[in-house]
Amino acid sequence: MTREIRITPSILNADFDHLDQEIAKIASVSDLIHLDVMDNIFVPNFTFDFENASEIIKGCPIGVDAHLMVSNVDEIGPRYAEIGCASVTIHAEASENIAKTLRAIRSQGARSGLAIKPNTSIDEYEQFSDLVDMFLIMTVEPGFGGQKFMSQMMEKVRAVRRVIGDRPIWLQVDGGISLETIEIAVEAGADTFVAGSAVFNSDDPANMVNALRSLAQKASS
Repeated sequence: MTREIRITPSILNADFDHLDQEIAKIASVSDLIHLDVMDNIFVPNFTFDFENASEIIKGCPIGVDAHLMVSNVDEIGPRYAEIGCASVTIHAEASENIAKTLRAIRSQGARSGLAIKPNTSIDEYEQFSDLVDMFLIMTVEPGFGGQKFMSQMMEKVRAVRRVIGDRPIWLQVDGGISLETIEIAVEAGADTFVAGSAVFNSDDPANMVNALRSLAQKASS
């Protein structure tokens, strides 16, 4: 079965001092811009507070896929939807009321996403599939870019694909996606891919996005 492929480059590995220019390099060839928001509480790293993230979102020439790695996700998640994110993903491990937060994100017009870390089982979160527009399976421990792809997570991706079935729910993988790993993730059932260091550490970020998409499309056909 051929699936629609989406490439959502993460700006985590971009040059923060020239972020507008970095985003401009890949905006025309990307489906969304992946914005990693970290609070140094849920994960041991800090990227943007809400005010900084808001400026990026409002100035971005294409839709933003916000990945919230923060402890107060139930409070802040709907606010990211309200300010115009195309997609807002919360971590199951950080939420005290997953269903309520997913509904609130949808009510603001954004796609709702649910992420789980490598050591988290999908089993207890299948129940939220009717409230989810995207599942995100982490293929690295969240917190830092440039980590090695965890191929053992592909069984989890397969499990989520079985849960999704034919429903129009995106299945995203995040962590270590490159020319060497994207086909593995496609074959496991993923259709939406976060690539950070592979894109922004390359000589031609736009060409890398196109190359990743081409490999993924071939693997999905």
